[in-house]
Amino acid sequence: MLAGFVTGLDYASIPAAIRAQAKLHLLDSVGIALASACFEFAQKSCAGLAALGIGEYTVIGMPTKLTLRDSVLMNGILVHGLEFDDTAIRGRIHPSAFGVPCALGVGAFAKARGKDVLAAYIAGVECAIRIGIAARGGFSPAGFNAVGIVGAFGSVLIAGKLLGLDPAQLTMAQGIVYSTAAGNREFTAADSWTKRLEAGWSGVGAITAAMLAKQGFVGPRTPYEGKFGVFNTYLNAPPAASDVAAITAGLGHGWEFARILIKMLPSCFFNHPVINATIALVKQHDLHARDIRGIRVLVPQAAVDTVCEPRLKKLAPRDIAAAQFSIYFSAACAAVRRQFTLQEMDADTLDDPTIHALAANVEYAIDPQSNFPAHYSGGVEISTVDGRQFSAREDVNLGSAEKPLAASAVEEKFLGNAQRVMSRQRAEEIRDLLLNIESCDDVSAITARLGAE
Repeated sequence: MLAGFVTGLDYASIPAAIRAQAKLHLLDSVGIALASACFEFAQKSCAGLAALGIGEYTVIGMPTKLTLRDSVLMNGILVHGLEFDDTAIRGRIHPSAFGVPCALGVGAFAKARGKDVLAAYIAGVECAIRIGIAARGGFSPAGFNAVGIVGAFGSVLIAGKLLGLDPAQLTMAQGIVYSTAAGNREFTAADSWTKRLEAGWSGVGAITAAMLAKQGFVGPRTPYEGKFGVFNTYLNAPPAASDVAAITAGLGHGWEFARILIKMLPSCFFNHPVINATIALVKQHDLHARDIRGIRVLVPQAAVDTVCEPRLKKLAPRDIAAAQFSIYFSAACAAVRRQFTLQEMDADTLDDPTIHALAANVEYAIDPQSNFPAHYSGGVEISTVDGRQFSAREDVNLGSAEKPLAASAVEEKFLGNAQRVMSRQRAEEIRDLLLNIESCDDVSAITARLGAE
């Protein structure tokens, strides 16, 4: 059914509000990739891929051009590189981390119209979120990274649509890409860069699978519900843990795309309510590190294995990726710096002895009032050296239906990220191209403008 939905979906049949939202997510993703381009992980990743051979496809924010699949891999690393990319809370995935690089890359290869690229991106992401929902949050407890697993299926639907596969071929492509779906959560136990890789790798497998299917390569037809399908293989308790029917329930009517959240902080979303509540408290009561005896943070149970444990590893992160998945660093940094931006993602902040000392006095507890996964919620309790107690909560995250995020805020986020590597004038030109992508007859004209000059 997914193949029929994706191949049959055209730009005009997608609600205007979803199309407008998709352009903002596209803009946001490109901006994050631009900001990522100046970081060490990006430079080394690109050097490694370039050593395999250069090509004609753009790497966002960088002068190097790579082959199609390697460019999609690299751009996925960039979009997902700063933990600043969008999140589907119900699907437990970062959909644009794989969706945008695949759509832009295959769109440029196919010389597709902007309207068709946008439609493919929306269709693939919509289906991917639903596949994530069907897993009921079970990938992470089983040790797998949902972006790498679910992203493969979402990406193959995007690639297949842009490459003109018919429903039978696209059905086959989903079975083929299942053999490439991979992603694990060992990155949470030690400083590593592999989480970034898995977003881009989804597109590599997807393009390969779509091209093979188009030429008649045969794959399994039941990658989801089969005896050895993704839910029976990747979940700890498959019979009770998955809901395959959720993938197609209301498909094309109730849009999961509408619920995707754009981040305003470069950190794991579980940390956001803690960061925001901490900043609010220290500003309101003019608290400094010397005033604070301890911080108790309240988090949902689902956050523990991601941002709280193992405690010793999380207490003193040695690189950006580790810091973004540490509740201790997040709370301490927010208290000391009174902000949490890309400016805090540097060596000076990671090595700040004041932040380290305060992080050691951060403890966590399971939040009895958590409403996750309806929202990313949490609380903070600060105790001072002179015996005072202050507390604050954030129960409804920014970007939800109750607290919508203005388009202007997304545009400003893009401009701030883009200006890390280019002038404001050029950033504004790229913004305008992306926000008017539907008027473009060949998206390669846009992707060509996204590299470094």
